[in-house]
Amino acid sequence: MRRHLVCIRRVLAYCGPDPTPSKIREFLSRIENPSTYNNFLKSLRVYFRDFLGRPNVIMTFRFSRVEPLPPRLFTKKELQEFYGELDTEKERALFLLYATSGRRRSEVLDLELNQVDIERRVILPNKASTTKRTWYSFFNEECQEALREYLKVRQDPKRGGKLFPFRSAYRGVIFRIAQQKTGLQITPQSLRFWFANEMARLGVPDRFIDAFQGRIPRSVLARHYTDYSLENLKMIYDKAGLKVLS
Repeated sequence: MRRHLVCIRRVLAYCGPDPTPSKIREFLSRIENPSTYNNFLKSLRVYFRDFLGRPNVIMTFRFSRVEPLPPRLFTKKELQEFYGELDTEKERALFLLYATSGRRRSEVLDLELNQVDIERRVILPNKASTTKRTWYSFFNEECQEALREYLKVRQDPKRGGKLFPFRSAYRGVIFRIAQQKTGLQITPQSLRFWFANEMARLGVPDRFIDAFQGRIPRSVLARHYTDYSLENLKMIYDKAGLKVLS
């Protein structure tokens, strides 16, 4: 509400106490930042539509399209620095699983123990995902070793069967201490983005990267003429030789 008041005061100071649509348009045309423009327009809609009951004054205005900033691609050296500040086996295993599988944040946190074959380094689709055409995912030897170390000390008081049991409050602050120590805002999404770019750099075709990351194939070639068997996907993954810590 305070933000709306600040915006409305600025508009009225420029346009007068009873601004016309043309005067409002003149004011908004001076704003270059699309996000700032949209904030003013939101406040104007609240003021004219909800407070004054005069929606016709503002109804012809449209929000500006805001292009999202591309995520930052962290270097391998930065990932290694960040990893060095992770102080539990759980976080180290979680970090490497995100970085070397490329799966989404929630997908990794929701993994069941029986979905992860540590010896073969395979993440198996759960029953729900098989109907959505989710393929196998994999992780590298670095992650395999980290998972083995983590499982030696893993605790699951609720015995829910999750690979990474977390209290719901903690799920939103994963890696927070390492972020504070390094100043690097590396998140599960950052690691998913890094995985896709690194696998592409290592020569893996896009359709297989999509499969590793659980995305539905986009092209006819990918959908109908690509071998997504466990054996073929595993061979392609291993051939890439993905490394994080070396």
